[in-house]
Amino acid sequence: MKIFERLESEVRGYCRSFPTVFTRAQGARLLDESERSYVDFFSGAGALNYGHNEPRMKHALLRYLADDGVVHSLDMATSAKAAFLEALEDVVLEPRGLEYRIQFPGPTGTNAVEAALKLARKVTGRETIVSFTNAFHGMTLGSLAITGNAFKRRGAGVPLTLGDTMPFDGYLGPSVDTLDYFEALVGDDGSGVDTPAAVVLETVQAEGGINVASTAWLRRLATLCRSHGILLIVDDIQVGCGRTGPFFSFERAGLTPDLVCLSKSLSGYGLPLAILLIRPDLDVWHPGEHNGTFRGHNPAFVTARVALETYWRDEALTQHVVATAETVRARLEAMVETCAGLDAEVRGLGLIQGIACAQPELAGRICTRAFEQGLVLETSGPDGNVVKVMPPLTIDEVSLKDGLEILETAVAEVAR
Repeated sequence: MKIFERLESEVRGYCRSFPTVFTRAQGARLLDESERSYVDFFSGAGALNYGHNEPRMKHALLRYLADDGVVHSLDMATSAKAAFLEALEDVVLEPRGLEYRIQFPGPTGTNAVEAALKLARKVTGRETIVSFTNAFHGMTLGSLAITGNAFKRRGAGVPLTLGDTMPFDGYLGPSVDTLDYFEALVGDDGSGVDTPAAVVLETVQAEGGINVASTAWLRRLATLCRSHGILLIVDDIQVGCGRTGPFFSFERAGLTPDLVCLSKSLSGYGLPLAILLIRPDLDVWHPGEHNGTFRGHNPAFVTARVALETYWRDEALTQHVVATAETVRARLEAMVETCAGLDAEVRGLGLIQGIACAQPELAGRICTRAFEQGLVLETSGPDGNVVKVMPPLTIDEVSLKDGLEILETAVAEVAR
């Protein structure tokens, strides 16, 4: 570990939570340099929904590279990009009755968010973006301006402007519909709140503490946006690609957002890839008006195509996620109920669930103890108060059982 401590910036984070040197990975397991095996309930912060080194994706990638396939192409046309776009249309968009244009804004999630904000402002001629309490949308300045976490925002070093924050579903308690507040402000010329260009949201706030918006709240928000000519942007970067069950997290509410940001598990293999889905009439970009050097990362197109064709031609994966989620939920609730010293609740949807601790420091202690016993998982929430359980969607029964047993032991030990 000395090389990392000597040369790498102090900004490094996850390696402090997981103080070992990993060497290999397969499925839901990581191995370190001493050949110790760890169950992965972290999934690359949501970038590894299909686990590590998924065999079909790996073989397709190796064949493509062995055949001297184009690796870097900016936004030029390539056979790999064409195959990905065809799969996205055929497997994801057409079966759901969705019509979008696809923009490749750059390789990471925050690139997709920045493009969405920029396009929304260009289309509407308005500047303000509304986001929600405990939101997280990325680490570049535009994304930080619509992110709630004070620690992350302070890192910007400059004022973060042109964003208004509204209370997320449940933020003011279970009996308060927070959209009453938003609707009153946006419809009143005396409120001091300008009509925004767009509203951006995560239907499940992952980094914000695993806060799940109800379907009724989501539908009302969509209606409110339409009635005021406000674009609706869904950030599905972490909770899309099946994390909540369906491919898109907003499917459960029957939404059709104006813009959708995707990244993380879109490539299926952990390779950088992000896209922005754009309602066709909103695609008013001039050629080259928004660009980037690494928009054409063809190895990611290759693995993304395989991921879509392998896992999304039918409902099998969604059904598996739903069934596995029920098992996880039951085990987490049992942990909370049986540990008298733990004041906590279970949150989440699909395979993004967590234990929210009333004493924030307990969540970090649980994750530390779990890692010592061979389980990789992290905290979320503004105070790091939620133990975040996010295994690969394809996790095998043995790994799931082993991981939950380690977590159960860690929870019990910390609660004592």
